[in-house]
Amino acid sequence: MLVTVSDRAWVQAMLDVEAALARAESRTGVIPAAAADGIANHCRVDEFDVAQLGRAAVRSANPVIPLINALRAAVPRDAAPFVHHGATSQDILDTAMMLIARRGLDLVLADLEQAAASAAALADRHRTTVMAARTLLQHALPTTFGLKAAGWLAAIVEARSELIRVRRARLAVQFGGAAGTMAALSDRGLDVSRELAAELTLSEPTVPWHTARGRVVEVATALGIAAGVAGKVAVDVVLLAQTEVGEVSESAVAGRGASSALPQKHNPVDAIEILAAVRGINAQVAVLLAAMLQEHERAAGAWQAEWPAFAETLRLAGGAVSRLASLLAGLQVDPARMRRNLDLSGGSIMAEHVVMMLGERIDLVMARALVDTAVSVATSTGRPFKDVVREDPTITTHLKPEELAAALEPSGYLGVGQLLIDRALAAYRGKKGEG
Repeated sequence: MLVTVSDRAWVQAMLDVEAALARAESRTGVIPAAAADGIANHCRVDEFDVAQLGRAAVRSANPVIPLINALRAAVPRDAAPFVHHGATSQDILDTAMMLIARRGLDLVLADLEQAAASAAALADRHRTTVMAARTLLQHALPTTFGLKAAGWLAAIVEARSELIRVRRARLAVQFGGAAGTMAALSDRGLDVSRELAAELTLSEPTVPWHTARGRVVEVATALGIAAGVAGKVAVDVVLLAQTEVGEVSESAVAGRGASSALPQKHNPVDAIEILAAVRGINAQVAVLLAAMLQEHERAAGAWQAEWPAFAETLRLAGGAVSRLASLLAGLQVDPARMRRNLDLSGGSIMAEHVVMMLGERIDLVMARALVDTAVSVATSTGRPFKDVVREDPTITTHLKPEELAAALEPSGYLGVGQLLIDRALAAYRGKKGEG
């Protein structure tokens, strides 16, 4: 992704737009074919000093003006008057942004596809691996690691589908000329716009979008969602990888996750890097949302604020989903530790199940009161909940020993978890390879 959003890549994207514009105008009879060829032949970034273009851009508050001057100097003399014909700087830079977005989105989509495949494998492999579900960081009920992974999978698939939608429908050519009227091209403006869109395989918008920045924000927010999905997985992994929990760990690769001071450390570095990227991308999306407030037909500052924020959004999203693919592909799961952790509460994680089974024999409110009392006794005395309920004469009056044993067995209270895993896997398979 660094190469995709580099200064060199932006300059090449702008040159790609200039070449496409020349070819579009040639096909519509606006400029001579020879001029279009002469321009297109010199739209190669290697012919230009990228650093010098950046320095020169300071004088005009955008990099297109020095690029156009350099391009006019590079092309044959009879082609120079037709460089950038009928366009404005924003036409070139915005369209280049769409090309950069498409290239960046392709990288993100590929990594999300890999991440989804790994999440699907985890969901299927661990569909019966029982663990504690945690709400507000406390043990809640039994679940399976397969269902947790299925939740990750569903979120990845949804984020990827949204990025595909944005890539297909919201990347559009920008072409309106100096004030959005295409006046410099007389009655040929719409013809050129249509041909330019076809040349670059971008959508043709209904009207120029110089100061209507919704599509820019849609790309950014879709990337932000994808990064946020990666962040959710990372948060879970960081928590599950704590020494005191120890239910998962990242893959053990020599030197990766090491500490400069502590030889025993195996830090969850993929997850850590994802979380750093998510915090960064949130700030960039906020910049792009704020930049939607633009004056009349050309923004004074808001448009310029988009460029670094958009590139950074792509860079950080690319980093987050790349690390997500790595994390899920190498994730190590410890089913035995998950089972041991289930027993930390002395069986109280099954309190709801006991209530529900009692509620089939007595009033449900009374059942809840009996179990609440048992939990209170277990907590105050430090005794296991399962021992307390086994010795409660009222509870044992209504539940036989084998029934109580079933009520206290975590694997017997997993709801429709298997069906949910199947649904997540089916949804993934239905979308697999899309894009």
